Amino acid sequence: MRAAQRAYDAKPDTRGTGPYPAAKLTDPGLPDHVLYRPSDLAAMGARKLGVVVWGNGACSDDGASARLHLAEIASHGYLVIAPGTIKSGPGAPPPSEVEAPPPPGQLGVKTSSAQVSAGLDWALAENARKGSPLYGRIDPKMLAVSGHSCGGLQALQIAVDPRIRAVIIHNSGVFKDNANPIRGMTIAKSELKKLHTPVLYIMGGPTDIAWPNGNDDFDKIDTVPVAIASLDVGHGGTFQDDNGGRVTQVDVAWLAWQLRHDAAAARWFKGSDCRLCTDSQWTLRKKRID
Repeated sequence: MRAAQRAYDAKPDTRGTGPYPAAKLTDPGLPDHVLYRPSDLAAMGARKLGVVVWGNGACSDDGASARLHLAEIASHGYLVIAPGTIKSGPGAPPPSEVEAPPPPGQLGVKTSSAQVSAGLDWALAENARKGSPLYGRIDPKMLAVSGHSCGGLQALQIAVDPRIRAVIIHNSGVFKDNANPIRGMTIAKSELKKLHTPVLYIMGGPTDIAWPNGNDDFDKIDTVPVAIASLDVGHGGTFQDDNGGRVTQVDVAWLAWQLRHDAAAARWFKGSDCRLCTDSQWTLRKKRID
């Protein structure tokens, strides 16, 4: 196991920096998913939860692979749901019991977009089920999808769902020739024409293996507002940094703007002097945003 992964696995779970300290949970009603949400739902008062369903990097079945990122989002008032079980970090089985990754060139998906979408269906059902901790606590108009790398392609597949109101794609994009080399994943550029919400791409700069694909998606999307923000950190983003690092702050702002119509959050993206526009560490391209 690489030293960086060992260091990440050794980090404790985060409660996040938002106003609602988060917990990483499992639920017998959705056994093949990992949940992140405010640990004390009563502390939210009348404020409703938004829901974010997440596609794991590599379309893996480790629902804890981006745990710091997802818990940070949850601490700002969201239920975040990732497919899979806890296979890394606190609560994971011993390394000897975790299946080794396939050799390079033999990558295949361990989860499907249908499994990601199942988290959304479950959350809405729980919102309507009397006796559920989530009963009446979710705003069904605040639903988002996001994902990393292969999981970003899953997010693009789900983004066409009319229930979705916000989309964030990390370090990903549809392959230009429509011949996706990932076994079990098929998506064409034509799917981009079906998008109906504003879309944010977050990329890792020219060293990000998905850089050509994400930028080509941006160029081709012409029916909805789209932005592509880039921080020069490569394909892995900042997910393993404390509280998900700098990219997670951008996610939180996008969700607050798109789902909660927060004017202060909009200033991260809107105007020639927007926060990302004037931050020397970021580059931002945008269409139909201002």
